[in-house]
Amino acid sequence: MNILAINGSPKGKRSNTWRLTSAFLEGIVAHEENGRKEAPTIETLSVSALDIKPCLGCFSCWSKTPGVCCIHDDMQAVIEKILWADVIIWSFPLYYFGLPGQLKNLIDRQLPMSLPFMSAETESGGHPSRYDMSGKRTVVVSTCGFYTAKGNYDCVTSLFDRLCGKDGYAAIFCGQGELFRVKELADRTDEYLSWVRKAGEEFASGKISGETRDKLDRNLFPRGVFEAMADASWGIGESGEKEDPSLVFTRQMAALYRKRAWPGRDIALDMNYTDIGKTYRIVLKESGSRVETEPAEGFSADFTTRINTPLSVWRSIAGGEIAGDEALMKHLYSVEGDFDLMMHWGDYFGAAKDADAGEPNAGEPGPGEQGAAAGEGPTAGANASEPKTNMLLLLIPWIVFWVAASIDGFWGSLISIAICVLLPVLMRRTKATVYDQISALAVAACSIALLTGARPALVIPASYFLFGAMWAATCFAEVPLTAHYSKNGYNGKAALRNPIFMRTNRILTAAWGVLYLITPIWTYFIMQTDAASFVGAINSILPALMGVFTAWFQKWYPRHIARG
Repeated sequence: MNILAINGSPKGKRSNTWRLTSAFLEGIVAHEENGRKEAPTIETLSVSALDIKPCLGCFSCWSKTPGVCCIHDDMQAVIEKILWADVIIWSFPLYYFGLPGQLKNLIDRQLPMSLPFMSAETESGGHPSRYDMSGKRTVVVSTCGFYTAKGNYDCVTSLFDRLCGKDGYAAIFCGQGELFRVKELADRTDEYLSWVRKAGEEFASGKISGETRDKLDRNLFPRGVFEAMADASWGIGESGEKEDPSLVFTRQMAALYRKRAWPGRDIALDMNYTDIGKTYRIVLKESGSRVETEPAEGFSADFTTRINTPLSVWRSIAGGEIAGDEALMKHLYSVEGDFDLMMHWGDYFGAAKDADAGEPNAGEPGPGEQGAAAGEGPTAGANASEPKTNMLLLLIPWIVFWVAASIDGFWGSLISIAICVLLPVLMRRTKATVYDQISALAVAACSIALLTGARPALVIPASYFLFGAMWAATCFAEVPLTAHYSKNGYNGKAALRNPIFMRTNRILTAAWGVLYLITPIWTYFIMQTDAASFVGAINSILPALMGVFTAWFQKWYPRHIARG
């Protein structure tokens, strides 16, 4: 397969459109290699680097020198490449609802490829090709600076409909093309590029599928978000003055605010860039966001959250060069005030993959994939239909055993075994962890031990020890026990990559492990007294207090780190 990719952008390989074209080519190459076919031969032409003069309209190529233009420049070589190619890819940005001028010159100069005779094959007339062009395939790839491609490519499609026939080419028209150069939005743009690669693979095998076409036709971001970011990117204020780059950056960040995350009260987020001595306030309201510049007397102290950070650090976080949670752990920035905003940053400013999972060219981004701060939103990147873990599946068998078996060893054991069998069925929509399974087996084993005559004074303290040993052992595992369950509230699996979340849970897992490792000591002595039947209730007091501590520590510890 011979492929000619014609780059019609004056920016050459710096073109945003060329990024899409490159991804499409990668898809073709991947398909050919996976099929163990000969690798395609790819030739690229950058129109801006060619000497192609405008057509003179002299028709010498028809009458005086048939098939040969009287202008001696690079166009003859281009024609030879077009005739050589099996696939021709036209790559260009939209200029004034049409093609860039240099590329239009190239198309005009294809006149020698046509014969002068009138053709009856088209309704409005035309000229037959001088060469056999059957079997050649055409792809048109273009980006524009509008929020949508819809309605902006009418002139382009009219041109290629005439050149190739209405169904004679494949087209990828992407609005919001300028966003491909914004590294802070790489999560979303890279996701789009993956679909362009998929389109390349499918094109090589025959035809781009409807599913892929649907993904390609969707907006990167909703109209309001894109237009706010586009306006901010110019760095020009409403009065026409040049704005400070830090203000431009802050405006673009504010443009990503997702209104549906509004918590029912306005939020004042102060961005204090410590390395440049500038502070901006982002006000998050039900109606949207706005950025306020610091007055001469400074902002009032009634901020909701204040982030003290070098601008360079925050840019690196936004650009994905460093994870926000790692930066916080290293004390590269600090946070004052309400830390909940940081824990749900992805909800407020998320740059989502599949930004509009609803209808094409509409919708609002889903929860954020870019965790710029210490944590991610509770549903960010999560699949709502995916089963979640539930600690009740872990705890209930133990609690039932400790209470019931201490009252009556025989019936308590039977009840405990029944719970171990029935609970997974009752909670079938819950995703079981290995610790849920271990717990069910351990409780069943302890129950069987009692049923076979083992002394409750030994079995019940031993059960507490087994429970505590399981917790303590996971402190040394990659993921501590509590993290398997608490991740549900912090972006699912993504939370496991958050060092603050992991450290918090490792500490809590160790605390619970220690509690249950020492619980057998007093449990053994209680079992020797008349209060033995109440041991389950007695041993619920400290865990209840530990639960209060856990709820407090989960909020306090990240804030403690954030304050630096």
